[in-house]
Amino acid sequence: MLGNKKNKQFYANEVKKKFSFKSVLIVIAIIFAISIVSGSFYSVKEQEQAILTMFGKVVRVDTAGLYFKVPFIQQVHLVDMTTHGIGIGYVIKDGQNITVDDEGVMITSDFNFVDIDFYLEYKVSDPVASYYNSENPETIMKNMALACIRNTVVKYAVDDVLTTAKGQIQSEVKETLQKELTDKNIGLMVVNISVQDAEPPTEEIVQAFKSVETAKQGKETAVNNAKKYQNEELPKAEAAADKIIQDAEASKQARIAEAEGQVARFNEMYEQYKLQPYITKKRLFYETMEDLLPDLKVIITDGTTQQMLPLDSFND
Repeated sequence: MLGNKKNKQFYANEVKKKFSFKSVLIVIAIIFAISIVSGSFYSVKEQEQAILTMFGKVVRVDTAGLYFKVPFIQQVHLVDMTTHGIGIGYVIKDGQNITVDDEGVMITSDFNFVDIDFYLEYKVSDPVASYYNSENPETIMKNMALACIRNTVVKYAVDDVLTTAKGQIQSEVKETLQKELTDKNIGLMVVNISVQDAEPPTEEIVQAFKSVETAKQGKETAVNNAKKYQNEELPKAEAAADKIIQDAEASKQARIAEAEGQVARFNEMYEQYKLQPYITKKRLFYETMEDLLPDLKVIITDGTTQQMLPLDSFND
């Protein structure tokens, strides 16, 4: 009896072991099946692209949607396609902009230093190139941007960098950097680059530049006042000049008319003179004396008188 009980207990334990082993196998099989099913599908978000590879070779690039892949053989690498931004010349830490002197301080064409900060916006243009062609494309792009900025800023004088040339510098840096990114083929593109701030690197230079700016503003004020005075006085001068010209023209025409009249009169007298020379001479003599005598003071003398008396004194 005792032996039979031991055999039954042994068989029961064996059955339990077999049942437990089967249960474990079933659970493992279920988990494996779930992992295979879940690993066979993948989803791509709206602002992403997925690189599907098999044995390290790119099979395809997928945009937003749900896709199937061969589990354990094919791999999916998601790439963010949204626009990102980085600071050049500064970093943002705890909400504060911290200056990075090694990046922001640059030399200008007139051998002055300027502290200039940029904000670079970029995004992935080629997900395959950005994932495979370089280990850290963002770092490479930032170094390329620094080189382009330095090569551009060095072409301008410090006054222009601080004032009027910012837009031109931005445009030139963007064009040069995009060309470099295309040549290097690291899968990134420039969306925009803008100057955040530009100022002298030390407080003493800042004060000096403020003085220069004040002088420039004073110059502009003086020039504007001079132009205002010019605009007010120039019409007056032009009007006075026009009046002088008109008066001179009128005088000219009057002189010409008078001369032409005298010529006509002389020609007429000459014609009469040719007809009656003697009578014409006497008439001209009398007319001339009529013009001259009223203004003359006549004095009569015999040539030996010591005292000469004017003729008009006898009329008193």
